[in-house]
Order: sequence, then structure tokens, then C-alpha cells
Amino acid sequence: MERLCGPDLPFWVANQTFHTDRPDLPECFQLSVLSWLPCIYLWVVCPIYIFYLKRSNRDYIMMSIMNRIKTALGLLLSIVCWTDLFYTFHELRQGHSQPPIYLITPLVLGMTMLLATFLIQYERLRGVQSSGVLFIFWFLSVLCAIVPFRSKILQASSQSEVTDKLRFTTFYFYFGLVACELILCCFNEKPPLFSNVVTDPNPCPETTAGFLSTITFWWFTSMAIKGYKMPLETKDLWSLKERDSSKITVPKLLKEWEKELTKAKSEVNTSSQAVYSKPLPSTTNHIGGGGGESSPEEVEVLLSNPKAASRQPSFLRALIRAFGPYFLIGSAYKLLQDVITFVNPQLLRMLILFTKQKGAPDWWGYSLAFLMFFTAFLQTLILHQHFQYCFVTGMNVRTAVIGAIYRKALVITNAAKRSSTVGEVVNLMSVDAQRFMDLTTFLNMLWSAPLQIMLALYFLWQNLGPSVLAGVAVMIMLIPLNAVIAMKTRAYQVEQMQYKDSRIKLMNEILNGIKVLKLYAWENSFKEKVLAIRQKELQVLRKTAYLGALSTMAWTSAPFLVALTSFAVYVTVDENNTLDAEKAFVSLSLFNILRFPLNMLPQVISSIVQASVSLKRIQNFLSHDELDPNSVDRKNTAAEFSVTVVNGKFAWAKGDPPILHNINMMVPNGSLLAVVGHVGCGKSSLLSALLGEVEKLEGEVSIRGSVAYVPQQAWIQNATLRDNILFGKPYNEQKYQCVLEACALTPDLEVLPGGDMTEIGEKGINLSGGQRQRVSLARALYSDTDVYLLDDPLSAVDAHVAKHIFDNLIGPEGVLKSKTRILVTHGISFLPQVDNIMVMVEGRVSEMGSYQELLKQNGAFAEFLRNYALEDIVEEEEATEELIQDEELFPDDALSNHTDMVDNEPVINETKREFIRQISIISADGENLRSRSVRRHGCSQRKHSEQQEKKKPQDMQKLIQTETMETGRVKTKVYLEYAKAVGILLSVLICFLYGCQSAAAIGANIWLSQWTNDASTNMTKENVHMRVGVYAALGIAQGILVMMSSFTLAMGNIGAARKLHHDLLTNKFHTPQSFFDTTPIGRIINRFSKDIYVIDEALPATVLMFLATFFVSLSTMIVIIASTPIFAVVIAPLAFIYVFVQRFYVATSRQLKRLESVSRSPIYSHFSETVTGCSVIRAYGRHSSFVLMSDMKVDENQKSYYPGIVSNRWLGVRIEFIGNCIVLFAALFAVTGKDTLSPGLVGLSVSYALQVTMSLNWMVRMTSDLESNIVAVERVKEYAETKTEAPWEVEDKKPPPEWPMEGNVEFHDYSVRYREGLDLVLKNLTLSVKGGEKIGIVGRTGAGKSSMTLCLFRLLEAAAGEITIDKVKISEIGLHDLRSKLTIIPQEPVLFSGTLKMNLDPFEKYSDEEVWRALEHSHLHKFVSNQPAKLELECSEGGENLSVGQRQLVCLARALLRKTRILILDEATAAIDLETDDLIQSTIRTQFEDCTVFTIAHRLNTIMDYTRVLVLDKGQVAEFDTPANLLSQRGIFYGMAKDAGLTQ
Repeated sequence: MERLCGPDLPFWVANQTFHTDRPDLPECFQLSVLSWLPCIYLWVVCPIYIFYLKRSNRDYIMMSIMNRIKTALGLLLSIVCWTDLFYTFHELRQGHSQPPIYLITPLVLGMTMLLATFLIQYERLRGVQSSGVLFIFWFLSVLCAIVPFRSKILQASSQSEVTDKLRFTTFYFYFGLVACELILCCFNEKPPLFSNVVTDPNPCPETTAGFLSTITFWWFTSMAIKGYKMPLETKDLWSLKERDSSKITVPKLLKEWEKELTKAKSEVNTSSQAVYSKPLPSTTNHIGGGGGESSPEEVEVLLSNPKAASRQPSFLRALIRAFGPYFLIGSAYKLLQDVITFVNPQLLRMLILFTKQKGAPDWWGYSLAFLMFFTAFLQTLILHQHFQYCFVTGMNVRTAVIGAIYRKALVITNAAKRSSTVGEVVNLMSVDAQRFMDLTTFLNMLWSAPLQIMLALYFLWQNLGPSVLAGVAVMIMLIPLNAVIAMKTRAYQVEQMQYKDSRIKLMNEILNGIKVLKLYAWENSFKEKVLAIRQKELQVLRKTAYLGALSTMAWTSAPFLVALTSFAVYVTVDENNTLDAEKAFVSLSLFNILRFPLNMLPQVISSIVQASVSLKRIQNFLSHDELDPNSVDRKNTAAEFSVTVVNGKFAWAKGDPPILHNINMMVPNGSLLAVVGHVGCGKSSLLSALLGEVEKLEGEVSIRGSVAYVPQQAWIQNATLRDNILFGKPYNEQKYQCVLEACALTPDLEVLPGGDMTEIGEKGINLSGGQRQRVSLARALYSDTDVYLLDDPLSAVDAHVAKHIFDNLIGPEGVLKSKTRILVTHGISFLPQVDNIMVMVEGRVSEMGSYQELLKQNGAFAEFLRNYALEDIVEEEEATEELIQDEELFPDDALSNHTDMVDNEPVINETKREFIRQISIISADGENLRSRSVRRHGCSQRKHSEQQEKKKPQDMQKLIQTETMETGRVKTKVYLEYAKAVGILLSVLICFLYGCQSAAAIGANIWLSQWTNDASTNMTKENVHMRVGVYAALGIAQGILVMMSSFTLAMGNIGAARKLHHDLLTNKFHTPQSFFDTTPIGRIINRFSKDIYVIDEALPATVLMFLATFFVSLSTMIVIIASTPIFAVVIAPLAFIYVFVQRFYVATSRQLKRLESVSRSPIYSHFSETVTGCSVIRAYGRHSSFVLMSDMKVDENQKSYYPGIVSNRWLGVRIEFIGNCIVLFAALFAVTGKDTLSPGLVGLSVSYALQVTMSLNWMVRMTSDLESNIVAVERVKEYAETKTEAPWEVEDKKPPPEWPMEGNVEFHDYSVRYREGLDLVLKNLTLSVKGGEKIGIVGRTGAGKSSMTLCLFRLLEAAAGEITIDKVKISEIGLHDLRSKLTIIPQEPVLFSGTLKMNLDPFEKYSDEEVWRALEHSHLHKFVSNQPAKLELECSEGGENLSVGQRQLVCLARALLRKTRILILDEATAAIDLETDDLIQSTIRTQFEDCTVFTIAHRLNTIMDYTRVLVLDKGQVAEFDTPANLLSQRGIFYGMAKDAGLTQ
């Protein structure tokens, strides 16, 4: 430095700087270090920054006035610097030799200012609106210029005049200009010219936020304010940034995954020669358009390594390649933050030393206090930047994973589908994708924790020497303990998940079949089952709680035990070691830093283990086989046959036995082929084979042209009716009307509240079976394709509608007459009109030919016909057609009356697939906020003219009420409810224990500060043992108290969870049927899964954390105020700001969480809907648009998730700022009061203050979580207190056990309505039935047929009048007593998963012989005895593994087992082929000979031999007499019989 500054300007003078009350830095130091610092920074950063700018591609920004000013100032600055330089040259010329520093510094400064000016312009051209690099540069320049600014004024005031006038003025010029640049740098430029921000209606302000705004998250404030004023809604959310959207992230991941797959493929062929590998077909077939880079024609030549074992494609690698680089930026911030963390303990040491030295100048203390504040603040900013990067990465990973899974699910094979249920796949999407998201936030801890631990140990060693090792040993001993606890907890969690899954699965089945449970009076058996599972679940929870209490204790006591052992060893090892304040409290603050990484490590590791399991699952799923898009040749151009199958042999999956053998068929263009055969002979499988949905083992299949497919179970989307029919095709009014007409949908639209814009619920829940089927047909017809595959579309509709559809649509005169049609059917009446008939028997084609040919052959088909054709085929069908056209003959037009508008029966017309379960388990609060389904009841009875007026929207009743979404603050009442559930006394005790524990902790630390004061009074030797002993006692007491408090808390929480679940369950079993008809199952399941889960697991954890942080913050305040009472003054304003920020945050974040969970369910419901309907989606070739829909839903969800993460950062920066202020004031007051304070107290209060930031931050978070989670209690309570039905048993009114003996049933003036406020369904019914009579009930749809049966079971309670059975008024006895004495064979056969025996006899009342006898009579004997498991045959969920016909027979067997005096048979004939139907009818005739039988008939021929027939019309008795009399009266019954062709 001598050389640069010359001998006259010394570089450093200690007396001028440290040891004086007016410190000043020497001029040489100012000119060198202070001037060069900013310059060095800018030159180092510049190359990297310029490279980054070259890469980033935004458009340029127009020159603005501000930009011009900045540039001008920059040029002026360099001119000012050059002025100095030239002045020095001038002096040299004059002969005043100046030291070289006067030349070098202005030169360097001038160059740097030019560089800065260049950067200002370059940034403008690259579209940077606000520059962090330059901001930091100007900030450093101002900071460094403040010192000369002060010292020049000091010098000038000490000397009478300024010696160096020019340099004096240029410096102040320089300072002013730099300050201006800094101020200008805080403002933002306009957005670039062609940026997408301009076009966005609600852009995210982050894209245009300035540097300062970005690092402090100031740009979020607008939303916080908006959210505080009123609850946020979806429209208030900012749109997602482009780089976070599915459009960008999903293809990015898929591209990497494709590379992995191709690599794995190439390595499988281990032969060393070049292998020609085709990239997987998936590249093209499932990423429709997006990201499928390589076309299938590209063939890559890959050299493979002979040694390479076949390896799995690694999903992890793909993830890292796609998202790693962005994540690394976050890691860089983390590294910086870790280093800065250790500055504060060093400053604390200096502060304590400062308080010891009595003569030290005050400014030392103040600058230390401000330095502490500054480092803490810097640390805050950096930490939250790191979090932001991590969370955004996590969010992107989730988007990409969900996108990849969705695309894959559309193309996997049946075998793959069977290996994972829809629930499991939805879980991949929800749980596993979520785990990745959680892991990314922790991932950096993997290297950061060891780094922090090593740094902390290094500083501790400096402080305490080898004694630290004792403390470290304790820590290391605690690690295995924590690890064991974590492992155990993990195992318990897995176990508990299994119980939870089985409980939800059972609940889902119960709710889906709740009507059946009520009809059979089986509730108790199922309630016991649920409670048994719940009991096991709670036991596991209890074990987890024991472990939790232990680990909480380890967690709280660890730092204390470490400190204790270190200090004890330190003091006892050597007589001369004294524990003074500086050593003790610096060590304590270092131990506190250590505590976090040590606790995090096990957590991170377990979280990595979890994520690796998820990774495997996702990897397996994404590696599943995909359907071979080429199994069906669609390119076939052969002229005359549009569908050909040659030697086809098909199986459901590769290893399975074939289901179809040597199928040969050729369907000529434009012909109609009918496929007939018994239940389960492979008719539907044949259609699947034509669609390429099943594995082709051998043979050729080709289809010419496009395909439309109508599955047996209509697949209806949750969209409007019109969207369901258009299915992505453009709307064409004329064609659309024609389609509706042909499918007989026009009359239905008049009844639906919104016409064809009515929202259809999940799985078409607000349409009747017949309507669903017709919508499915309409979709096929509208798609206008070449080949139509129709899988039994006529079974679900009434006879005359079936006829209408056949004639106008399918038949030889229908709209489709020129197209090729393959029709699977059970209806015989249409067969004469088809071109060809194919008869299938057990997976083979037994005969094929036209109707006449087959009759002549006299084979299986002719036999089949002879049994059934007599009553069913009528040649004179023209008569009926005229009837339909001629409306006068009917009281109402037959069709419009047949709008099978849900037959006014309750809505659960669900048959086969019950997928609501999976959706709702995951979907969090609130299903879709739009009302899922809307429909008006009781329309079918009103005349059309009325309906036209009633169409006005204000009259529209919604069937399904929108779920209420709580907004605003959670009411105190809810907290009290929860406290009550825990137990009031217990709640008070818990708070008391927490108080004691804090007291013990404070006591221990105050004792420590007393102990350190011994050092200054030289009392150390005598009391070492006493000091150590008391310190230990206090600490251990604290540990025990912690354990007790967390344990009592856990017990209380589990008690509450048990009570809340029990109340909910009991109430739901007692809830009347009408509740289930108006509430989507998903919503109820949600209470049992999501909300109970929150009460079981999330809530206890939150309460625990909340209490812990609350008491920590409280004790910090107490300690600081105790040591420096003046601190109390500052607390009020700080607390005010704190509460203020907290209220803003909680209001906004709570609503964001709600919006997020509300927008989450549609992702999963759309997904499970897609999986159920993927065969339809594929048949119509609609994948890519479904992929887009899914992406939109994910983006919609991330739109509310992203502000959620930012709100946490926003809060963090503000709350930690308050924490930093507390540190500042604690230090400042310690400095001001240093004469009265002992070093021990200073150490105590400042080290407490350093800890407080964390707990303040967590406290707000926990308050917010508590508010979010306590909502679950509110929701469960709401459903646990709904209105209940009549009691199950009324003790004093019990009927005699053998009742009913005779089976007489009488209705007296009986009226009933479905729910309050709706019209009567039955009006003043009066009739009496003698025991043993067989009554057929007929009537048009909606006449109230089914309602009559529901009344007998009291699923509907009377509005007026009464029903008596054998002199007992049924309204007076208990529901179970009534229902167990009646038997019903319901319309929809419902089976529960479990054994067959359980399905027949859940209470185990009957012996095996009786069960077998029932099976024999119901014709299932052969089927069951062929099963290896016999009666223990497992029925899958909903009885999936039995055919519909077999399920119906199981219901018959149930009825035979109960064998009560009154049997009700609800039209169970729709889904059954005629043979099965006959079996049932004959069984009922023989087995129930002496019983009273009510049959709701579809096919009149079944009731022609009944004793009497009751004809209902609009809820009243129209005719009631023997069938013969009714026919002769020529009334309604005669008209119906004539329709069915039973009479002339």
C-alpha cells in the first residue's frame, strides 16, 4: 500500500479508528478499498450476467425518459471521474507529484461507470425491466461513498478552509449522481414491446415487479389487501406464468422420459451389433401433438453395450434433467444463507465482550447491534428466495407428473389397468405427485444440514475446545433414537393408511348401497364392520402418539442435554476453565443453530425414502404396456366388407385364457348385424376386440373408416347434456335436432330444467338409465361415422321407446340405414328386421345368417326363439306406429310421458362402476362449486302446458345443493366444540402443563446466566457442582413436562377423533334416504376421509406446534423484558404490526387454501371419469382434447396454489423483519444499559431474541393452519347433526315375532311426497290386498309405481293416511322391525365386497344348508359349486366379477333366504336376458306361492296370470281388477297391452 498511497497517506491508523469516540477511516483506505469494492463486484458479475442476458429472450423495451436520464447520469459520472484523473495529470505537469492512487482510482471508477451505462442500455435491449445487478452496484457505491462524505466534512470543519477544492466538489457531484442512480434504479421500466403480459387479462405482477419488490415479495401485497377486504374468488387470481403452465412443463418432462425409455430399450438388446430400435409408440400416440418429437417412422441405430444388463428407464433422471437447473439456483441461495447464519453468534460474542469492557466507546455497541440486524435481514431475504425457487420447482414437478400420468392412463392395456385400480392411479396423481412436491422443498437439506453441522462444530471447538465432543456425542446418540422413532412411525402410518383405505372403501360401498341396506335393515351389521376397522385405526394412532410424545421430548431436550454435557465437561475437565457469559451464550446460540439441521436430517431421509417409493410406483405405471394402436387395421380399403375378422382369438390380457375363439366374421358395407346369445357368452368382448381394447392373440381384424361406439353401461361426462352429445364436434342446429328426434330425447329436454344446457352430474346421476343410454346413442349418431358398434343400447329403455329408436335409428328404415351397424341385443322382436344374425355361445360363433336361414337350420337359435318369440313378436307393428303418431288415443303423448325422468325414483341409478369413491377420497373440501346437477322433481306428472310456464328459471329447484364453502373467520364456537370433544378439564390441564414446561426452560437459562456471572466474581471453584446439578435438574424437569404435555394432548386429540367419527357414522346410518338422494356421495365420503383424516392426524400436529411456538414466543418476551424493562415500550408497536400482518395473511391464505382444494377435486374427478370412459374416448379418437382439458384443470389448480406459496414467503419476510427488530432492540437496550447489566443477562436476552424469529413465523403459520384444519371439525359436525329418520326399534310397540302371519296389506287414504315442498307422488290411495294375492303394478313412467314400494318400507314417510299390515299400523313400529319382515328384490342388484355368504346373510342367521338351498332355487347352484371357494367366493366391489344377470340372481337368493310373507319385486327385468327372467318368474311362482307378492312390471306378459293388476296414473289408482276384466274394459291397461302386442 506504501507504493500506491505514498509515505504521507498511511493505510490504517488504529487510534483514528477504533480507540476514539469520533472514528474516521484514513484517506488511503477510502481511496483504495472503499472505491474499488463496487467496481470489483461489477466486473466479476458482468460476464456471467451478459451471458445470461444473451440466453434470455424477451423483446426490447422502448427508450423511456427514465432510461435516457439513467444513461445521461451514467455518462456524467464517468466524466466526473475522468475530471479527477485529468486534474491529477494537470498537477503532475505543475510539478505537484501525487501518489499513484490518485491516477488509478479515477481510472477504474470511470471505466466501471461506462460499463454500468453499457449495461443500462443492454438490459433495455434484452427487455429487462428492473435490474438486480445494477441495483446492488449502486447500493454498494452509495454505501462506500458515505464514509468519505462524512470524513471530508469532518476535515473541512476542523481546518478553516478546504485544501483540495476541485476534488472536494467532484466528490460531492459524484455522490449526488450515484444517489440519483440508486433512486432511479428502484423504479421499473415498462414491459417489453411484444410481451404476453399485455394480452393477459389478469397478469401476475411478479413478471413486471422490480428487483426490490421481488426480493421482499412486495408485489404480493395487492392480493393480501384484496383478500383481507373480502374473501378471494377465482376471478381475483392471477393467471399462471407461462413457464409454470402444463403447456411448457409436461412436454419438457415427457421429452426427457422418452429419451430414458429409448435408452433403456436400446440396452435391453444386449447383443453387441447395432440394433434398430423404434422409439416407443407412445411418443406419438399419447402425447397428441404436445412434445411427441420423434415420429414413429424415425428409426434410430443404436450401438448397445454387450455388458449392459437390461435396465429400468429411470424416471428420476428424467426429472433431474427437466427441472434440475432451475432448482440449483435455489441451492446457491441456500449455500449463501448457511454461511451468513454463523455471523450472528460471532457478533453476539463481540457484544458480550463489549459489555464487559467498561471503557469501550459506545459506537462499537451500536454498530454491533445494527450489524446484527443487517445480517439477520439479509439472511431472511436470501432464505426466502431459496424457498421460492424450491417451491416453484416442486409445483412444476407436480404439474409435469400429473400430466404424464394422465397421458399414460389413456393408453394403457387392460392387463395394466387391472394391476392398478382407478383409486390407485388417482393416488399416483394426488399422493405421489404431492410427495415429490414436498420433497423438493427439503431436498437441499441433504447437503446443507451436514454443512451447517460442520460449521457449527468448528466454531464451538474454538469456543469450548474438546469439551464440545461430549455434547456432540449426546447428539449422535439421539440420532438413532430419532431414526428408530421415525421408522416405527412410518410403519404405523403405513398400517394406518391400510385401515383407512379399507374403511373408506367400505364406507363408499355402504353409501352407494345405502338404499339396499335400509330396505334389508342391514345397517347394524355394516356399522359394526366400520367401527371394528376404526378401532384398529385408533389403536395405531395411539401408538403413533406415544412415539410422537417421545420424539417431541427428544426434540426439545436435545439442545439442552447437549449444552449441559458440554458445559459440565468443560467445567470439570480443568480447574482453570471458567464458564463466562461469552462462552456460554455463544455456545447456546450455536447449539440452537445445530438443532435445526440435526432434526431435519432424519425427516429429510424419511421423506426421501417415501418419495423413492412413489418414484418406483410412478415409474412402474409409466412403463406399463400400452395398447397396440395397430392391432386393428383401420386403413383397410377393401371395398365390400367394412368389418372383417379372420381367425380371431382374443384374451383380456397377454397371459389370460382366451375369451373369444376362432371368430370369423365379415360385415358387408351398410348392413345391420345383430349379435345374440346368453349372458356372458362374449358379445361385449367381441365389440371390445373390434375396438382393439383386448389383446389379440392371433388373426386379423380390420375396420374400414371411423367408428362410433355405444357401450352397455352408458358413459356420461359431467358436462352439459349438449356437450355430452356433441362430444367435441362443432354444433350444427339442424343435424342436432334430427339426432334428438331419432333418439327420442326431445320430450326429455322439455322436462330437464335447463333443456339441453342442463348440467349432468357425475356419471349421469340425474338422468335415468334409459336417458343415459339414449344420450350415449345420440353421441354416436351425431359423430356421423362409418361403422357403429352398439352394445345392447335398447335394454335400458321402455319397450315402446326401444321400438321408436329401432325404427328411426338402427333399423332398415332408420337414419343409419346406409351405415354398417353391429348391434348386440337381447330383444327378440327386432331380429326379423336385421340383415344378419350372429349367435354366440361361450366365446365362439355358433351360427350366422339371416333370420329365415337360421330358423330353417333349426339349431340353437331356433330353439331360443321358440321359447320366447310367441308373446314377443308381432308382425302387425304398423298399428302401434299409428298409435304413437296419433296422440288422441293417449291421455298424454306416450313419448313425452315416457321421459323416464328418473321415474321420479331417487337418483341413485348407479349400476356398474362406482368411481365416486376414489375421487372424493382425495378431493379436498368442496366438490365442484358449480352445482353439479340440477333438476326439477315431479315433472313427469304435470301436463306439458304447465311445464312450459314452469320453465322460468326462478322456479327451478336444484336437486343437489351447492356445497357450502365457509368463508371468513372460523367461529370461536368451533374451537369450543373441539375443546369439548377433547374434554374441558383435559384442555385446561394441557395448557397448564405447557406453561410449566416454559417456566422450567426459562428457569434453566436464568440459572445459567447466574452461573456465568460467577466468573466475574471469582466464585467459580466452590459452587461448580451445585451449579451443574440445579441446571441439570431444571432441564430434565422441562423434558419430562414436555413429554407429559404432548402425551396428554395426543390422548385428548384421539378421544376427540373417536367421538367425532362415531357421531358422524351413527348419524349417517340414521339419516333418511332423501338426504342421500340430494347429496353427492363424494361429498359424504369426503367427510369420512379427508375431514376425519385432518381430525386424526393434521389437527393434533397443528395444535401441538401452535402451543409450543406460542409459549416459546411468550417466554422470549418475558425474558427480554425482565432483563431490559425498557423493551416493553417497543413491544406494543411490534405486536401491532405483527397482528396486522398476521390478519392480512391468515385471511388471504385461508381463502387461497380453500380455492386450491376446491379446484383440486375436478382434476381427480375428470381423471377418474376419463379412466372409466377411456374406451369411448379412444373409439371416438378424442384423446388429445381430453389431455388439454386435464391440463387446463391442473393449471387452474396451480393458479390458486402459486399465490399460496408466495403468501408464505410474503409473510416470512415481514414477520422475520419484526423478529430482526426484536434482536435490534434487545441489543440496543443492552448497549444503553451496559453499566447496570451483567454480561450474563445481556447474553441471555440477546440469545433469546435470536431464537424468536423462527417461532414468530411458525406461530402465524400455525394459526393459519389451525384455522384451516379446524374447519374439518365444523364440517364433520355439520353432517353429524343432520335430521334422522324414525327409530329402528320402538320397545313398547314391538310387533309379535311371527308377524305378519297372513300378509294382508291395506292403504287408507294414503298420500306421500319425496321431500318437503314437492308435489304429492301418491294421492289418497285406498286399496286392500288379501294375504297370498299376487298383485301386478303397472303405469307409465313417473306414475308412482316405485314410490308405492318405498312407502311399504317407510323410506318415504306418509304425508297423510296410513298403511296397515295384518292389523299393525306400520308407522308406529320401529323401522328395523318393519323392514326385516318384508323382502324386496330391488331394481338394481347391489352387492357388497366380501364373501358371497356375507352378501346373502350378513348377520349369519342361517346355516350353510339353507344358503345352498336358496342358491339352488335361484339357479346359482351350478355356478357357485364350480367356484373353488364355494360360498366364500369373494365378490369384488359392486359385484364386478359377476355378470349383471348373476347379480340379479344373487338378489333373488337373498329373498329366498329371508322368505317373509310379503315380497316386493321391482322391475328387475331390464338387464336380463329372457331365460334368466323366466327362471326368476318361475322361482317366484313356486317358492312364494303362499306369500303376498307385489310386482312392478315392465313386461306385461309377466303379470298376465296375476290375481289382480293395479294401474296407477299420476299417483292415483286408475284401474284395479283382474287382468281379464281390465282388458275387457278397454282402458289404460288395454292400451298398454296392445302396445306390447299382447292383444289385438
